[in-house]
Amino acid sequence: MFSNEIIASFNELETSLYNYIIQNSEKVAYMRIRELADETHVSTATILRFCRKVNCEGFTEFKVKLKMHVQENNKPMIKSSSHSFLEFFERTLNGDIEAKMKKAASIVTKADNVIFIGIGSSGILAEYGARYFSSLGKFSMYIKDPHFPIHSKLMFNSVTIALSVSGENPFTVTHLHQLKQEGSKIISITNNKLSTIAKISDLNIPYYVTEEYLEETNITTQVPVVYILESIAREIYRLQQEEEL
Repeated sequence: MFSNEIIASFNELETSLYNYIIQNSEKVAYMRIRELADETHVSTATILRFCRKVNCEGFTEFKVKLKMHVQENNKPMIKSSSHSFLEFFERTLNGDIEAKMKKAASIVTKADNVIFIGIGSSGILAEYGARYFSSLGKFSMYIKDPHFPIHSKLMFNSVTIALSVSGENPFTVTHLHQLKQEGSKIISITNNKLSTIAKISDLNIPYYVTEEYLEETNITTQVPVVYILESIAREIYRLQQEEEL
């Protein structure tokens, strides 16, 4: 809408007007010409000349094009990490998440085999979870291949920990059905307690943060998942230490 050639043709008053419009574009798109003139201390005639320079017949057409310009260039706002973390604490830690994490730790402590599954960013955290659990003395494995051969002996007294933001990932849902049929208990960590994965789990730990998307990519924070995984692992370590006493 504002090409370099057009901006270069502005005189001093028009440049001042342009700067105001750029800094207040969403507001200007709904102003009357007299309101804009008063705000910028220029005449309505100056505004009309400005409109013609940007190839608009009048102020009404200019506002229509300005609205389109704003919509095309309006990039989604991404919340800060601190905002997401505070949201998690405010929504979740006032509930029963501590009790659920302790229950999950108790289940995992009694299991002989622990399997983590997930896909995408949840898969990365599933791999991290398996490593973190193993580091604290509870050997765990991460599976990302739906056709990975799992020996039936591994299913005896086993727990599968599934990670999914939406709780609807087809890969994870299919895999859980197979593992559950083999007798594995299911613990899931999702952002939605009413999701498919949550419903087929023996225990679901929801963390409730607002999902965020950049274009079509899910960029929802995974900080709560790390907190939950590490909390469960540390509780498992504590329980194992008590058993050894």
